[in-house]
Amino acid sequence: MKRKILIGLAAILALLVGVVLWGVFIGSKRSPSQTIAFSQAGVDLKVTYCRPFKKGRLIFGEKDAGALVPFGKYWRLGANAATEITFGKKVSFSGKPVEAGTYRMYAIPGPQTWQVVLNSQVGKWGAFEPDHAKDVVTVAVPAHPADSETEQFTISFAGDPAAARMDFVWDKTAVHVAIAPL
Repeated sequence: MKRKILIGLAAILALLVGVVLWGVFIGSKRSPSQTIAFSQAGVDLKVTYCRPFKKGRLIFGEKDAGALVPFGKYWRLGANAATEITFGKKVSFSGKPVEAGTYRMYAIPGPQTWQVVLNSQVGKWGAFEPDHAKDVVTVAVPAHPADSETEQFTISFAGDPAAARMDFVWDKTAVHVAIAPL
């Protein structure tokens, strides 16, 4: 009897380990994670996020139209875990001061303007909205037509001697956030 119980527990444990390993090594490949670092103009930045694919879907738009990321709703700026940004020193984030540190970064997209938010609640799964009482800064930035259609969501950086620019590009939409040292 004890042997059957032990065999049953071992089978359940093996199944649980298999599910976890599948999720980590296979399931997460659908929206692979990426960490990008940028250092220029006196600003050291690092962003960790997951990169979903378009796969023929309507990405940004009205909820009634079936958009994956509906206008006016929370979006974690990627997939899987919450997107996080780290600043090596105090910066101006689209004109608003932000202390050095790591923040959860999310957006509320709109047809012409996006709200990009930094939140102090880090290390959380991204599908769930953060505690908005922990929002540190919210900036409004214009959304632009992208130069070309982009299949996989991408965050990138560009810069000049005075400032850096963080770009969000997916589908036919591009958003730029200015970041400068303070």
